[in-house]
Amino acid sequence: MKITNDIVIQKAKEIGFSLVGFAKADKLNEEINNLEEWLSKGFHGEMGYMEKNVVKRKEVGNILPGAKSVISLAVNYYNGMKHSGREDYGKISRYAWGSDYHLVIWDMLSLLEAKLKKIDSSFESKSYVDTGPVMDKVWAVKSGIGWQGKHTNVISKEYGSWIFLSEIITNYEFEYSNPMPDFCGTCTACIDACPTQAIVDEYIVDANKCISYLTIENKNEIPEEFRDKFDNWIFGCDICQDVCPWNVKFSETAANKEFYPAGGYVEFPLTEAVNMDEEEFKKRFERSPIKRTKLKGLKRNAEFLMKTGIRRILKGNSR
Repeated sequence: MKITNDIVIQKAKEIGFSLVGFAKADKLNEEINNLEEWLSKGFHGEMGYMEKNVVKRKEVGNILPGAKSVISLAVNYYNGMKHSGREDYGKISRYAWGSDYHLVIWDMLSLLEAKLKKIDSSFESKSYVDTGPVMDKVWAVKSGIGWQGKHTNVISKEYGSWIFLSEIITNYEFEYSNPMPDFCGTCTACIDACPTQAIVDEYIVDANKCISYLTIENKNEIPEEFRDKFDNWIFGCDICQDVCPWNVKFSETAANKEFYPAGGYVEFPLTEAVNMDEEEFKKRFERSPIKRTKLKGLKRNAEFLMKTGIRRILKGNSR
Protein backbone atom coordinates (compact mmCIF):
# COMPACT_ATOMS: atom_id res chain seq x y z
CA MET A 1 0.00 0.00 0.00
CA LYS A 2 1.32 3.43 -0.92
CA ILE A 3 1.75 6.01 1.85
CA THR A 4 0.00 9.29 1.01
CA ASN A 5 0.02 12.74 2.57
CA ASP A 6 -3.35 12.06 4.14
CA ILE A 7 -2.13 8.84 5.73
CA VAL A 8 0.92 10.56 7.25
CA ILE A 9 -1.22 13.41 8.57
CA GLN A 10 -3.80 11.04 10.02
CA LYS A 11 -1.22 8.87 11.78
CA ALA A 12 0.72 11.90 13.02
CA LYS A 13 -2.39 13.56 14.47
CA GLU A 14 -3.41 10.32 16.18
CA ILE A 15 -0.03 10.22 17.91
CA GLY A 16 -0.30 13.84 19.02
CA PHE A 17 1.47 15.98 16.43
CA SER A 18 -0.26 19.32 15.89
CA LEU A 19 0.95 20.24 12.41
CA VAL A 20 2.40 18.29 9.47
CA GLY A 21 4.00 19.57 6.27
CA PHE A 22 5.94 18.15 3.33
CA ALA A 23 8.94 19.52 1.41
CA LYS A 24 11.11 18.23 -1.39
CA ALA A 25 14.59 17.29 -0.17
CA ASP A 26 16.40 19.93 -2.20
CA LYS A 27 19.83 21.38 -1.46
CA LEU A 28 19.78 24.36 0.88
CA ASN A 29 22.21 26.60 -0.98
CA GLU A 30 20.86 30.01 0.03
CA GLU A 31 20.17 28.92 3.60
CA ILE A 32 23.71 27.59 4.04
CA ASN A 33 25.12 30.85 2.72
CA ASN A 34 23.07 32.71 5.33
CA LEU A 35 24.24 30.33 8.04
CA GLU A 36 27.89 30.76 7.11
CA GLU A 37 27.55 34.55 7.14
CA TRP A 38 25.94 34.36 10.59
CA LEU A 39 28.73 32.09 11.83
CA SER A 40 31.43 34.36 10.38
CA LYS A 41 30.14 37.18 12.59
CA GLY A 42 30.47 35.01 15.69
CA PHE A 43 26.75 35.25 16.45
CA HIS A 44 26.71 31.57 17.50
CA GLY A 45 28.79 32.22 20.61
CA GLU A 46 30.21 28.98 22.01
CA MET A 47 27.90 26.74 19.99
CA GLY A 48 30.74 25.30 17.94
CA TYR A 49 28.61 22.36 16.84
CA MET A 50 26.84 24.72 14.45
CA GLU A 51 30.03 24.99 12.41
CA LYS A 52 30.16 21.23 11.86
CA ASN A 53 28.48 18.93 9.32
CA VAL A 54 27.75 21.73 6.85
CA VAL A 55 27.60 19.17 4.02
CA LYS A 56 24.81 17.29 5.79
CA ARG A 57 22.95 20.49 6.67
CA LYS A 58 23.09 21.52 3.04
CA GLU A 59 21.85 18.22 1.60
CA VAL A 60 19.87 15.73 3.69
CA GLY A 61 20.74 13.07 1.13
CA ASN A 62 24.08 12.95 2.94
CA ILE A 63 22.17 11.88 6.05
CA LEU A 64 19.82 9.41 4.36
CA PRO A 65 21.02 8.25 0.94
CA GLY A 66 18.18 8.44 -1.55
CA ALA A 67 16.27 11.04 0.47
CA LYS A 68 13.44 12.59 -1.52
CA SER A 69 11.29 14.33 1.06
CA VAL A 70 11.34 15.97 4.47
CA ILE A 71 8.22 15.64 6.60
CA SER A 72 8.13 18.50 9.10
CA LEU A 73 6.09 18.14 12.26
CA ALA A 74 5.17 20.51 15.06
CA VAL A 75 3.77 19.94 18.54
CA ASN A 76 1.96 22.68 20.47
CA TYR A 77 3.26 23.08 24.03
CA TYR A 78 1.43 26.17 25.26
CA ASN A 79 -0.60 26.42 28.46
CA GLY A 80 -2.00 29.52 30.04
CA MET A 81 -0.07 29.50 33.31
CA LYS A 82 1.89 32.64 34.21
CA HIS A 83 4.91 33.57 36.31
CA SER A 84 4.19 35.29 39.62
CA GLY A 85 6.46 38.26 39.01
CA ARG A 86 8.19 37.89 42.38
CA GLU A 87 11.69 39.34 42.33
CA ASP A 88 13.07 36.63 44.61
CA TYR A 89 12.04 33.91 42.15
CA GLY A 90 13.81 32.89 38.94
CA LYS A 91 11.58 32.43 35.89
CA ILE A 92 11.76 29.33 33.69
CA SER A 93 11.09 29.46 29.96
CA ARG A 94 7.73 27.93 29.07
CA TYR A 95 9.29 25.20 26.91
CA ALA A 96 11.07 23.82 29.99
CA TRP A 97 8.10 23.65 32.35
CA GLY A 98 7.42 19.98 31.72
CA SER A 99 9.28 16.93 30.44
CA ASP A 100 12.18 17.35 28.05
CA TYR A 101 10.54 17.67 24.63
CA HIS A 102 13.36 15.67 23.03
CA LEU A 103 12.40 12.60 25.06
CA VAL A 104 8.67 13.01 24.40
CA ILE A 105 8.92 13.70 20.67
CA TRP A 106 11.58 11.04 20.00
CA ASP A 107 9.04 8.48 21.22
CA MET A 108 6.32 10.03 19.06
CA LEU A 109 8.56 9.98 15.98
CA SER A 110 9.60 6.39 16.55
CA LEU A 111 5.94 5.36 16.77
CA LEU A 112 5.02 7.29 13.62
CA GLU A 113 7.92 5.83 11.65
CA ALA A 114 6.97 2.32 12.78
CA LYS A 115 3.35 2.83 11.67
CA LEU A 116 4.42 4.11 8.25
CA LYS A 117 6.93 1.28 7.84
CA LYS A 118 4.16 -1.19 8.61
CA ILE A 119 2.05 0.28 5.81
CA ASP A 120 4.90 0.08 3.31
CA SER A 121 8.08 -1.82 4.17
CA SER A 122 10.00 0.15 1.53
CA PHE A 123 9.57 3.32 3.60
CA GLU A 124 12.99 4.42 4.88
CA SER A 125 13.52 7.31 7.27
CA LYS A 126 15.77 9.20 9.62
CA SER A 127 14.25 11.53 12.21
CA TYR A 128 15.48 14.44 14.33
CA VAL A 129 14.18 16.61 17.16
CA ASP A 130 16.17 19.82 17.31
CA THR A 131 19.31 17.69 17.17
CA GLY A 132 21.81 16.62 14.58
CA PRO A 133 22.87 18.38 11.38
CA VAL A 134 19.38 19.39 10.25
CA MET A 135 18.05 22.94 9.81
CA ASP A 136 14.73 22.43 11.59
CA LYS A 137 13.37 25.95 11.08
CA VAL A 138 14.25 26.00 7.39
CA TRP A 139 12.43 22.73 6.73
CA ALA A 140 9.44 23.82 8.82
CA VAL A 141 9.12 26.94 6.65
CA LYS A 142 9.59 25.02 3.41
CA SER A 143 6.95 22.52 4.58
CA GLY A 144 4.36 25.19 5.22
CA ILE A 145 4.29 24.74 9.00
CA GLY A 146 4.71 28.48 9.42
CA TRP A 147 7.02 31.38 8.66
CA GLN A 148 10.19 32.48 10.40
CA GLY A 149 9.49 35.48 12.59
CA LYS A 150 11.82 38.41 13.11
CA HIS A 151 12.88 36.78 16.40
CA THR A 152 13.89 33.75 14.23
CA ASN A 153 11.33 31.39 15.78
CA VAL A 154 8.86 29.69 13.46
CA ILE A 155 5.35 31.11 13.82
CA SER A 156 2.27 29.10 12.84
CA LYS A 157 -1.17 30.56 12.26
CA GLU A 158 -2.75 27.99 14.53
CA TYR A 159 -0.44 28.03 17.58
CA GLY A 160 1.85 31.02 17.22
CA SER A 161 5.46 30.13 17.98
CA TRP A 162 4.71 27.87 20.95
CA ILE A 163 5.64 24.77 18.95
CA PHE A 164 8.35 22.12 19.09
CA LEU A 165 9.75 21.20 15.68
CA SER A 166 10.93 17.85 14.37
CA GLU A 167 11.35 16.21 11.00
CA ILE A 168 11.47 12.88 9.22
CA ILE A 169 13.81 12.56 6.24
CA THR A 170 12.53 9.85 3.93
CA ASN A 171 13.05 8.11 0.58
CA TYR A 172 9.35 8.59 -0.15
CA GLU A 173 7.86 11.18 -2.50
CA PHE A 174 4.81 13.22 -1.50
CA GLU A 175 2.73 16.12 -2.70
CA TYR A 176 4.65 19.09 -1.37
CA SER A 177 3.21 21.89 0.74
CA ASN A 178 3.33 25.53 -0.25
CA PRO A 179 5.50 27.72 2.02
CA MET A 180 3.47 30.20 4.06
CA PRO A 181 3.86 33.97 3.49
CA ASP A 182 5.64 36.05 6.12
CA PHE A 183 2.89 37.63 8.20
CA CYS A 184 5.16 39.68 10.48
CA GLY A 185 4.64 42.71 8.25
CA THR A 186 5.97 45.92 9.77
CA CYS A 187 5.68 44.63 13.35
CA THR A 188 8.87 44.94 15.44
CA ALA A 189 7.40 44.03 18.84
CA CYS A 190 9.97 41.28 19.48
CA ILE A 191 12.91 43.50 18.51
CA ASP A 192 11.67 46.39 20.63
CA ALA A 193 11.01 44.22 23.69
CA CYS A 194 14.36 42.38 23.86
CA PRO A 195 16.10 43.87 26.93
CA THR A 196 19.60 42.86 25.79
CA GLN A 197 19.08 43.89 22.14
CA ALA A 198 19.94 40.37 20.99
CA ILE A 199 17.83 40.72 17.83
CA VAL A 200 20.43 42.82 16.05
CA ASP A 201 18.39 43.04 12.86
CA GLU A 202 15.19 41.53 11.49
CA TYR A 203 15.57 37.74 11.43
CA ILE A 204 19.08 37.89 12.96
CA VAL A 205 19.88 37.03 16.59
CA ASP A 206 23.28 37.46 18.23
CA ALA A 207 23.36 34.55 20.66
CA ASN A 208 26.04 36.30 22.72
CA LYS A 209 23.37 38.78 23.83
CA CYS A 210 20.44 36.38 24.10
CA ILE A 211 19.19 35.58 27.61
CA SER A 212 18.31 32.02 26.58
CA TYR A 213 21.85 31.42 25.35
CA LEU A 214 23.47 33.17 28.32
CA THR A 215 21.52 31.08 30.86
CA ILE A 216 21.82 27.71 29.08
CA GLU A 217 24.56 27.12 26.47
CA ASN A 218 26.95 29.73 27.86
CA LYS A 219 29.56 28.11 30.13
CA ASN A 220 31.24 31.32 31.29
CA GLU A 221 30.22 34.03 33.71
CA ILE A 222 27.39 36.26 32.51
CA PRO A 223 28.85 39.60 31.38
CA GLU A 224 28.26 42.53 33.73
CA GLU A 225 26.84 44.59 30.86
CA PHE A 226 23.63 42.59 31.20
CA ARG A 227 23.10 43.37 34.86
CA ASP A 228 19.52 44.59 35.46
CA LYS A 229 18.44 43.34 32.00
CA PHE A 230 17.48 39.72 32.73
CA ASP A 231 13.98 40.34 34.09
CA ASN A 232 14.57 37.45 36.52
CA TRP A 233 14.96 34.73 33.86
CA ILE A 234 16.96 31.89 35.41
CA PHE A 235 16.57 29.40 32.56
CA GLY A 236 15.79 30.54 29.04
CA CYS A 237 13.63 33.52 28.11
CA ASP A 238 10.22 34.02 26.49
CA ILE A 239 10.13 37.80 26.14
CA CYS A 240 10.22 37.93 22.34
CA GLN A 241 7.48 35.30 22.16
CA ASP A 242 5.33 36.79 24.91
CA VAL A 243 5.00 40.08 23.04
CA CYS A 244 4.37 38.56 19.59
CA PRO A 245 0.82 39.45 18.46
CA TRP A 246 0.38 35.99 16.96
CA ASN A 247 1.05 34.41 20.35
CA VAL A 248 -1.13 36.90 22.20
CA LYS A 249 -4.12 36.28 19.89
CA PHE A 250 -3.85 32.71 18.68
CA SER A 251 -2.24 30.55 21.39
CA GLU A 252 -4.14 27.35 22.12
CA THR A 253 -3.82 25.12 25.16
CA ALA A 254 -1.75 22.01 24.47
CA ALA A 255 -3.35 18.59 24.79
CA ASN A 256 -0.12 16.84 25.83
CA LYS A 257 0.12 17.13 29.63
CA GLU A 258 3.80 16.12 29.59
CA PHE A 259 4.60 19.72 28.65
CA TYR A 260 2.78 21.10 31.68
CA PRO A 261 4.77 22.16 34.77
CA ALA A 262 6.36 19.16 36.46
CA GLY A 263 5.65 19.59 40.17
CA GLY A 264 4.19 23.01 39.43
CA TYR A 265 7.55 24.55 38.57
CA VAL A 266 7.27 27.61 36.34
CA GLU A 267 9.76 29.40 38.59
CA PHE A 268 11.51 28.76 41.90
CA PRO A 269 13.19 30.74 44.70
CA LEU A 270 16.67 31.99 43.85
CA THR A 271 17.95 30.95 47.28
CA GLU A 272 16.69 27.43 46.61
CA ALA A 273 18.76 27.25 43.42
CA VAL A 274 21.87 28.61 45.14
CA ASN A 275 21.62 26.08 47.98
CA MET A 276 20.70 23.06 45.83
CA ASP A 277 23.07 20.09 45.86
CA GLU A 278 23.89 17.73 43.00
CA GLU A 279 21.66 14.92 44.23
CA GLU A 280 18.59 17.14 44.49
CA PHE A 281 19.33 18.73 41.09
CA LYS A 282 19.51 15.35 39.35
CA LYS A 283 16.38 14.08 41.05
CA ARG A 284 14.27 17.15 40.41
CA PHE A 285 15.31 17.72 36.79
CA GLU A 286 15.83 14.15 35.62
CA ARG A 287 13.36 14.52 32.72
CA SER A 288 13.57 18.30 32.44
CA PRO A 289 15.41 20.45 29.89
CA ILE A 290 16.82 22.36 32.87
CA LYS A 291 19.42 19.63 33.29
CA ARG A 292 21.15 21.10 30.21
CA THR A 293 22.52 24.01 32.20
CA LYS A 294 23.87 21.68 34.91
CA LEU A 295 23.83 22.62 38.59
CA LYS A 296 26.84 24.90 38.16
CA GLY A 297 25.05 26.92 35.50
CA LEU A 298 21.81 27.12 37.49
CA LYS A 299 23.67 28.42 40.54
CA ARG A 300 25.54 30.96 38.39
CA ASN A 301 22.26 32.22 36.95
CA ALA A 302 20.64 32.48 40.39
CA GLU A 303 23.60 34.33 41.87
CA PHE A 304 23.59 36.75 38.93
CA LEU A 305 19.91 37.51 39.48
CA MET A 306 20.36 37.86 43.25
CA LYS A 307 23.08 40.47 42.73
CA THR A 308 20.65 42.34 40.52
CA GLY A 309 18.04 42.16 43.26
CA ILE A 310 20.44 43.45 45.89
CA ARG A 311 21.33 46.37 43.64
CA ARG A 312 17.62 47.21 43.29
CA ILE A 313 17.19 47.17 47.07
CA LEU A 314 20.21 49.39 47.58
CA LYS A 315 18.94 51.82 44.96
CA GLY A 316 15.56 51.91 46.67
CA ASN A 317 17.09 52.57 50.11
CA SER A 318 19.24 55.39 48.78
CA ARG A 319 16.24 57.44 47.71
